Amino acid sequence: MNVIRATIPEVLILEPKVFGDERGFFYESYNEREFTEKTGLDIHFVQDNHSRSAKNVLRGLHYQIQQPQGKLVRVISGKVYDVAVDVRRSSPSFGRWTGNVLSDQNKRVLWIPAGFAHGFLVISDYAELLYKTTDYWALSFERSIAWSDPDLNIAWPLQGEPLLSEKDRRGTPLVKAEVFP
Repeated sequence: MNVIRATIPEVLILEPKVFGDERGFFYESYNEREFTEKTGLDIHFVQDNHSRSAKNVLRGLHYQIQQPQGKLVRVISGKVYDVAVDVRRSSPSFGRWTGNVLSDQNKRVLWIPAGFAHGFLVISDYAELLYKTTDYWALSFERSIAWSDPDLNIAWPLQGEPLLSEKDRRGTPLVKAEVFP
């Protein structure tokens, strides 16, 4: 596994070793020992999630203000533009974002630490994501930052208006959002 630091160094891009031939491919999508050795992080995951979305669906930017979740995200079908925003007020990168393309072709995995908001835009006909979390989902602690916040100025690769949930339409600008100390 190759580990690349994103433009915000705590966000990691993981490139697994893929073994392929004319029959297909094989790779370890997660190996706790190798993850710890290569990243220096001793992480315990408690929940796996599976998401499927159509083209131009934008989900996010989501985080939990209590029970914050670190996420290990990968795309098993399709292609997304995946974004992490630092919402830790005491961080030198507070309010900055990093965006990365994840796809079934590049097989990259993204580590997004707790304290970051997360979102993605589907840029293929559809996409399926699998992601592990370090804490359990809790509706009462979930928050959503506006995907279109002009202060963040995220360069989403949009073609027209995105398809949004009602929750994501009501996202809060970062300047008014409840964030981490």
